[in-house]
Formats: sequence, C-alpha cells, structure tokens
Amino acid sequence: MSRLTGWWHSRGGPARSNMAKVELYTRWTFHALAGIEVGAIGIPQLLDEGGDQLGGWLFLLVMAHATLSGALLSTAMDWRLGRREQPVRLILGVSALTGGGIILLLALRSTDTLPQDQGYAFLLMGIAGFGLAAITLGLRTAAHRVYAVLGTAVGTAAMSLLLGLEWNNAAANAAGVTATGAALAGTYVFSAWLVSVVWELDEARELHTRLAIAEERLRFGRDLHDVMGRNLAVIALKSELAVQLAERDRPGAAAQMTEVQRIAQESQREVREVVRGYREADLHTELEGARGVLKAAGIDCRIKGGDVGGLSAEVQSALGWVVREATTNVLRHGDARRCTVRLSQTGGPGAGEGPHGGPGDGSGGGFGGREAVLTVENDGVPDAGAGARVGKGPGLARRGSGPAGKDSSLAGKDSGLSGKGSGLAGLRERLAALDGTLDAGSTADGRFVLTARVPLPGTATGDVRPVADEADETGEEVAV
Repeated sequence: MSRLTGWWHSRGGPARSNMAKVELYTRWTFHALAGIEVGAIGIPQLLDEGGDQLGGWLFLLVMAHATLSGALLSTAMDWRLGRREQPVRLILGVSALTGGGIILLLALRSTDTLPQDQGYAFLLMGIAGFGLAAITLGLRTAAHRVYAVLGTAVGTAAMSLLLGLEWNNAAANAAGVTATGAALAGTYVFSAWLVSVVWELDEARELHTRLAIAEERLRFGRDLHDVMGRNLAVIALKSELAVQLAERDRPGAAAQMTEVQRIAQESQREVREVVRGYREADLHTELEGARGVLKAAGIDCRIKGGDVGGLSAEVQSALGWVVREATTNVLRHGDARRCTVRLSQTGGPGAGEGPHGGPGDGSGGGFGGREAVLTVENDGVPDAGAGARVGKGPGLARRGSGPAGKDSSLAGKDSGLSGKGSGLAGLRERLAALDGTLDAGSTADGRFVLTARVPLPGTATGDVRPVADEADETGEEVAV
C-alpha cells in the first residue's frame, strides 16, 4: 500500500505540504473530468454508430476537445496561482474547437444525420459545457465568465435557427448549453478559487511567523538597549574616573575599577535574562539604582513623592524602564547638576502636575480616570529655546564632578535623546501597550523634562515600595 500512496506523500523527496496536496487533488479532479468527457460522451457515440466512419470522427472530435481542454485547465490553474501568464492562445484554441464542434453537431442534426436522441444531447451539452468550463477558468473577471456562457447559449440558439431547426429545439439547445456551462464553469472556477485561498492562507501563516520573529527581535533589541545603556554609561564614567585618579596618584582607582567589575557582572546577568525573555524592570529597584548612579556621577538627585500605591506590576515595569532610560540620558547628555524624579497619581492629566512638573491647568487631553505620572527633570541643557523637542541638535558634551571633587569629561554619544536613537521610541512602545503617553522636551531655562503617563485601572493590584527614606514620607524633597 505504501508503494501506491508514496506519490501522494512525495516519498523520496521533500514532504508534500497540505496545500500542495489540495492543489494536486484539484488538478487530478480536472484531469478525471476530462476523462469522463471521453468515456461518457465519446465512447458511447463510437459504439452507438456501430463503428462506422461518422462515429469514429465524432470520437476523435471528443478526444481532441477533452485533450485541449485539459491542457487549458492545467495552464489556467498555474495562471490563477500567479505562476505563469494568461494562456490566451489555449483559450482561443478551445473556444474555436468548442464553437466548431457545436456548429458541426447542429449541422448534422439539421440534415437528420444525427437523430434527435439522448446521444445527440449528450454530445452537444458535453462539448459546450466542458469547453465553457475550461474557457471560464482562464478568464479574469466574473463578468467575462457570464458573458462567455450567455454568449455561447445565444450563439447556439441563433445557429440552430439559421440551420433550419425549429424554435423549440433552438430554445432547448440554448437552455441546455446555459445550464450545463454554468454548472461546470461554476464548479471549476470555485475549485480553483479554493486552491488559491488555501495558498493565500499558507502565505499568511508564513507572514505571521516572520512578523512574530521580527517582533521578538525588536523586543530583544529594545530590552538590550534599555538594559545595557545605563550600565555602559556608568562603566565609561567610572573607568575614566579611575584613569584620572591613577594618573594623579590619588587613592580610589582600585575601588572604582572594582565597581566597574561589579556592574559588568550585573550586566552579564541582565543580558542572560533578556535572552530568556524574563527581564522585567522593578520600579523600586530602578529608582534606587538611579539614585546611586547619579550620586556616583556627582549629580544632586531628588526623589519626590511619598506613598504611591495602586500600581500594577505592568505599570511598575513600564515606569521602571522610563526611569532607567531617563537616567542614561542624564548621564550622557548635557551638563546636569541636579535631577528631580517625581512619581504621583492624579485624577487625570490636568488634575496633577503639568508636563514640566508644574501645576496642571486642566486643559490637557487624555484619560478620564486615575493615572500614574512619572516626571524626570534635569538641568544643564544648552539653551535650545522654549519647547525644543527631542533630537533637535547634535550630541552634547557632558562634564560632571566626580567623587574626588575633580572634573571628569565624557563625550556624549547617540542615545535615546538623539532623533536617530531608539531609547525614547522603545519607551513609547512600552507605554503604548498600556495606553500610556511619553512627553519629552527642553524648556527656556535650560531644563530637560521627560513625563510618562499611564492610566490606572479602578482597582489596585500592588503597591510601590517606598523610595525615599523616612524624611521623605511627608512628601518633602530628599537630596542624595
């Protein structure tokens, strides 16, 4: 049995897909119907005529018509699947043979050479029906197919009257051609359409797979950028500080390099988590990390906001990534001396703080319910005019005071603040998944403000651990 079915499973070669099996089944069905035309129409005529010359010629006519129609069906299927050009010559050839066969049969009937019996009806309807089925499969539009069937029926009736047949015979011929042609043409066209739909579904599935792979690559690239951006900036800062301390024979270089080693090891662990897809930013951890990193860079960091509860794990993760990216931007851009982080809940975008940390005016559009608002504000931005947007200028050089009290300089590189960077774009993608927004820009007095807003659900699913120490629980600023 395996030998008989091996061709179906393409044994000995690549496994045949289900789509290819559907197409193969349809093609062999078309070929089988061409064989039925010969067996059910041609052979009976040959036997009924007792083997005389007319029966042989009619059999050859049916054989030629079935062969040419089968060739047209195969090539028309390839055309409908986009594998070759439209078989115009074969369409014209089958049309000419079908029309000639109909005229010949009508002429033989008008001279009483063929009797008005069931065999004559099978011949006429078979040649017309199978011919129209093959022709319509090669036409582009449904209108063309309808015109082909109706035109053949009208032509058959007109030719019947011209050859002297009675009007009732002409009407019966037209009705039979219309019914047979429409039925076979509809069956063939529907089968071919079904095959094309199956292939389109397979292409859609492959496209979905490719999009899923591309989305995963984007996720990995975004997470890798968010994880490594700040750590690499800190490593560069501490490495340069260690070099300067060593060149001046001052103590502390070994301690700075030990810290670099610790951060590098932590980066390795975080990269592994990104690869596994388990990386989630914790808001409390990121705020504490921002405090420590900015302090090490000689930047006065203040965290405002006491107890802020009601934040789900998803919201905390999204805001945690905002804190991480904002900290990276403060380190790599401008000449910051102070950085303030505000975290609060408001009843709407206009009910709390404004986009630059000031009181809201109630005019901002947005959400009707509560929302979490995270604002990161730093000074030291070169004067770019009020309301300057992200990516409006070249990279900025940064100079900060290290723990040793000496200036250390870092050349600003591309990051999320650059118009070509991916940091803020990645943050917007994360916030958009929660229907949140991100606003970033500079002010006239040389401050850069980044504000993230995330709408909150009606019920609380978690709390944010306190960020500041006890002195900050009253809502006062805490400098670090």
